Amino acid sequence: MENLRLKDRKNTDLFEFDKNIKTNSLNTLLGFELEKFQYIIGTDEAGRGPAAGGVWAAAVCFKENIDKNLFIKLNDSKKLTHKIRQELFEVIKENSIWSIKAVNVEKIEKINILNASLLAMKYAAEEVINKIQSTNVITIADGNKLIKNFPYPQQFIIKGDSKSASIAAASILAKVSRDMYMDNIDKEFPEYDWKNNKGYLTKKHIESIQKYGTTKYHRISFLKNIINKSPRYESEAIIIN
Repeated sequence: MENLRLKDRKNTDLFEFDKNIKTNSLNTLLGFELEKFQYIIGTDEAGRGPAAGGVWAAAVCFKENIDKNLFIKLNDSKKLTHKIRQELFEVIKENSIWSIKAVNVEKIEKINILNASLLAMKYAAEEVINKIQSTNVITIADGNKLIKNFPYPQQFIIKGDSKSASIAAASILAKVSRDMYMDNIDKEFPEYDWKNNKGYLTKKHIESIQKYGTTKYHRISFLKNIINKSPRYESEAIIIN
């Protein structure tokens, strides 16, 4: 399964990948004493790269005996259109135990974006485990880092959002949720065009920062090469749960 050519893979391959992880068939990845796990949780984040807005993460544990035909279009959220992501968003929630969490800009600036991303994934995965009410769970995280201070079995999966059904689903929940959040804060500061750029440093976004300065939603550490001004507004010291 690890050698699966992604261009040829089908949606059923994503679910098969998760099944193999859960039954500990991918022994090159896993080294746990348990021969198999009852549940598998996939987790992924959205918003590591933008210079504005919080970072979001989701965790997904699909229910048993779901209709896989509902997930023909399931894939890494970055490879899907906005319309397909919106379609899958509700379908995923209806067919899974899920959680969506976010960490705000002030926390990102304190602990850096990587740690903030892992923290959001930790919150989401732990909430799903609490909902499942079982610790016989394997959590797989997209990327090349393990979740810090996470007391449950876990494994990172490089390019997991293109291999695993649960990680792909988590990537969609995180992406759609963050996009809705950016659309919302765009109403507060429309001059930065966040509804279109989602916080990424497009030409228009950079020009707006240079013209108007920064806001409470900007990650100042991401802007050192662009501008050296104090924020227009102070950030709120909260973690969004």
